[in-house]
Amino acid sequence: MRGGIAVVTGAGSGIGAAIATELARRGHVVVPTDLDEASAARTAEACGAPAAYRLDVTDAADVDVVIRQIVDDRGPLSVFVSNAGVSRMRRFLDITPAELDLTLGVNLRGCFLASQAAARSMVELNTPGCIVNVASMAGKQGRVPFLADYVASKFGVVGLTQAMAFELAEHRIRVNSVCPGYVATPMQERELVWEAELRDSSPAAVRELYLADTPLRRLELPEDVARVVAFLASEDADFVTGEAIAVNGGAFMD
Repeated sequence: MRGGIAVVTGAGSGIGAAIATELARRGHVVVPTDLDEASAARTAEACGAPAAYRLDVTDAADVDVVIRQIVDDRGPLSVFVSNAGVSRMRRFLDITPAELDLTLGVNLRGCFLASQAAARSMVELNTPGCIVNVASMAGKQGRVPFLADYVASKFGVVGLTQAMAFELAEHRIRVNSVCPGYVATPMQERELVWEAELRDSSPAAVRELYLADTPLRRLELPEDVARVVAFLASEDADFVTGEAIAVNGGAFMD
């Protein structure tokens, strides 16, 4: 068991909370962060973490300050999970510049800034580490309705992961991404309603579409993603870097 300090962004709920809980279960000292500090604190309490921090991944100065504060308070980072993300379903022709900026700002720029700050800290302290970026199966295929800006952001995360892995290998930092599918989270509940409106359908009918698109015939759970992240953070994955691991029940195979 490797253990060490593990920081998770967007850890207030959903996939991020599940990742924090699973890493804590496997012996890591977990530090949940979120734009909503109260939700991060609830995750910290649930998984026995020593503290939680408010973090705005879109603010470069805030990212640098918070990462340095975590290291000062808790010690060198060994694992960093960039999970914070947003979505909003619209037809491609209807996406506004402001909506595009928000999606790219959180999902791609936020991932870049947060992972960069974490990597800098590992390099400065000469600490081998592991970074996992949460992408999506929408980062591997464009055949995703009503999420063009989200697709663009997650394709970017997959490419960013490869670039990071190539450059950071000399510092003994592995970088991978995970690509979930239809995950049952509060974000998905919102998407079910949005997609139903766009299809002139119902959330229940859209959920059936998700199930029909998944060969394993169930909606993915946040814990399904968390276990793969925990694997990537373990010594079992010591020779794995630059990968985008599909965790989607077969909904997209590459």
